[in-house]
Amino acid sequence: MVGTTLEWYDFFLYGTAAAVVFPKVFFVKSDPLTATLLSFLTYALGFAARPLGGIVFGHIGDRVGRKRTLLVSLVIMGVATTGMAFIPTYKAIGVWAPILLTSLRMVQGFALGGEWGGAVLIVAERDKARRGFWASFPQAGAPLGLVLGTGAIILLSENMSEKSFLDWGWRVAFGLSAILLLVGVWVRRTLNETEAFRAALRKKEDAPPKLPVFEVFRTSWREILIAFGTRMAENISFYIVATFSVTWITQHLKLPKSFGLDAVMLGAAVETVLIPLAGALSDRIGRRPVYLAGAIGIGVWTPIFFALVDQKSYPLAVLAVTVALAFHGLMYGPQAAFFAEMFPTGVRYSGASIGYQVASVVAGAPAPLIAVAILEHNGGKTVGWLSLYLGLAAAVTVIALIFARETRTVPLSGGPVSDQAVEELHDIVH
Repeated sequence: MVGTTLEWYDFFLYGTAAAVVFPKVFFVKSDPLTATLLSFLTYALGFAARPLGGIVFGHIGDRVGRKRTLLVSLVIMGVATTGMAFIPTYKAIGVWAPILLTSLRMVQGFALGGEWGGAVLIVAERDKARRGFWASFPQAGAPLGLVLGTGAIILLSENMSEKSFLDWGWRVAFGLSAILLLVGVWVRRTLNETEAFRAALRKKEDAPPKLPVFEVFRTSWREILIAFGTRMAENISFYIVATFSVTWITQHLKLPKSFGLDAVMLGAAVETVLIPLAGALSDRIGRRPVYLAGAIGIGVWTPIFFALVDQKSYPLAVLAVTVALAFHGLMYGPQAAFFAEMFPTGVRYSGASIGYQVASVVAGAPAPLIAVAILEHNGGKTVGWLSLYLGLAAAVTVIALIFARETRTVPLSGGPVSDQAVEELHDIVH
């Protein structure tokens, strides 16, 4: 959880800066809304590198082990984020400034592509009775990283002048990644390799294939598609609420950036607590029912979310964001165990990572871009179009869950488990 929090701090710090800093520092030749659109485009390019990271680190994780892969991904992420603190502005080096920014953003995405699979598997593969609960703790690192990243920007921007913050203040938040990197490496060095991976190495029939990525597409393509579909509502809703809502509040409602940042930070703090509770609930009633409740909930809540934010009331904005992120937590909490249980040990890192990361390119990456484009071209009809956008995403997730099987009773040691064996184990548990 500590390591994942630090990785997501780095990744989300960029997202917050893309909304409030980068349009004024790296895209100064454009009007404000276009500059924001360009800033979010660089934000989206980080997602493009995530599937590549999932494939590369998935291969290493399935062949070499979870622990080493996690250490490497953390170091790459920390170095890339720290490097952003030293990029000159557009005024200093011209077009090379956004090029350097984009390049480091893609390195971030590559590192994060390998992070998620290893982080959840190193917990889930302990094969504990409360797997949904335990595996949700790395998931809680995402909103906690958002809290820290957003909090750093708020702390700096509220305690210095606008000019000082844009000149050098924002760089401090990125420079802190160097310290956090040392903490993360120290923590992750103490981890042990999972029992499931070690058992797979001992059994010839369960040993990882030479090319896990090809094997997982050959044997588990259906599970990859299900993982992909279930991420649509979860991923799109998160980036609309956590990233685009700040743009909506500052540029459409003309409110201070602290109004939106504070609401997002408080909502994310609440979600950090709710995610393990959702994971624990999935241990009791199953992964699919909990996930389904979150998908339906966010689809219904979206128009209410914007209606509350448009009131320009701080308590209502906090309520809107918190409820939206609570529905996201119902999906994100059981997701780690759910995805891990879909794949056999030899290709589990590759399968879970590819399903998770490819969906992020289609869902999370373009979400702020699409939202800003809708805002730019539709004005007063923006809320209706965004509600339709998230409603369709929720529908895709619901359909994917209908085709998915319940996995909470699947053991994570050994190869694929037949549907009959799962049903027999389910009967024994009951």
